[in-house]
Amino acid sequence: MMNSTEVSHFTLGAYFDTGLFKYLYFLIILTVYIAIICANLFLIVVICLNRSLHEPMYLLLCSLFVNELYGSTGLFPFLLVQILSDIHTVSVPFCFLQIFCLYSYGGVEFFTLAIMSYDRYLAICYPLQYNTRMTSNKVTMLTSLIWFYPFLSNIFIVYCLTASLQLCGNNINKVYCDNYYIVKLACSNTTVNNVFGLVHMFTVIFSLIMLILYTYMRILKVCFSGSKQTRQKAVSTCTPHLASLLNFSFGCFFEIVQSRFNLNSLPNILRIVLSLYWLTCQPLVNPLLYGLKIFLVLWQYKVCVG
Repeated sequence: MMNSTEVSHFTLGAYFDTGLFKYLYFLIILTVYIAIICANLFLIVVICLNRSLHEPMYLLLCSLFVNELYGSTGLFPFLLVQILSDIHTVSVPFCFLQIFCLYSYGGVEFFTLAIMSYDRYLAICYPLQYNTRMTSNKVTMLTSLIWFYPFLSNIFIVYCLTASLQLCGNNINKVYCDNYYIVKLACSNTTVNNVFGLVHMFTVIFSLIMLILYTYMRILKVCFSGSKQTRQKAVSTCTPHLASLLNFSFGCFFEIVQSRFNLNSLPNILRIVLSLYWLTCQPLVNPLLYGLKIFLVLWQYKVCVG
């Protein structure tokens, strides 16, 4: 039996020999990573340099793009190294660091999308009171909450709960480090981990889901009872956010299902793609969805000014 003091590294068991194709996979992953960096960084610069975009929605978008860079950096360089490596191992400290980065990325993403739904709710349902309800101080406070809580909670989960477990093995059947897979390796009592996970799910996560559902129910009510102009405004402002939210939700759903259920009947490459979906597609989809809207707003602003 091994315990946490004897485990110096984890073995990532989902990797398999791809021969010369590993160089093709390396180029694909590298291209995706460069595209993510360029697209998100470009939109951050655009928002920062254009005073017409210094509004709550675009400041929240700026925070979202920063988070895409943060999450991608926690995954892609690691994948690039592992693809070219013949031995797929990772040290325990680095594994915990990657778990913290990826889980806090997911938390910040979900919090940001929830706050953005609240922002859209105020803009559509209370347009005349929007500027008094969504002040710069409130945006600063909400943005701080978006980053502070996921970081604090994941420090507790990773370094206080998971790191203290005694482990009976060191094989993680994934291409990156995952907290749930490490907990499954534990031969010590994991009751505290399970209780905290359930409490967190039924309080924080459930509350955010209820906030999102409530805001969109109110938005839909306004759309059905309002004028054609109101419906057009709701569609134009909510479509990118709703698409991003659904994409992220589906990705998380795939990841949860794969972690909790035995999907060994599926091809290994399909399981790898599903496990990477929420970490790779979201940083690519968001710049595409919101980038078009940002440039449309800038074009309309220049037409009005000009």
